[in-house]
Amino acid sequence: MVRTQIQLTEEQAAQLKELAHEGNESIAAIIRKALDQYLAKQQPKHRTLYRQAMSVVGKYQAGMHDLSVNHDRYLEEEFGA
Repeated sequence: MVRTQIQLTEEQAAQLKELAHEGNESIAAIIRKALDQYLAKQQPKHRTLYRQAMSVVGKYQAGMHDLSVNHDRYLEEEFGA
């Protein structure tokens, strides 16, 4: 884990302390959960999408050397379109 320091308002700190006490967990754990939820709702950035796409390039082999050129023909043959 990476240690970081943040500043909270008095009200935020009080509410977090109360939640931590009620849930028998640390304030840091509550903040991490909240941050995970926030980050999960964010739209992925172009760079992230590019990195994900590039991670599979060349990962699989079809055994056909002309697949990138004749993919439509192969799909038509396979699905009978």
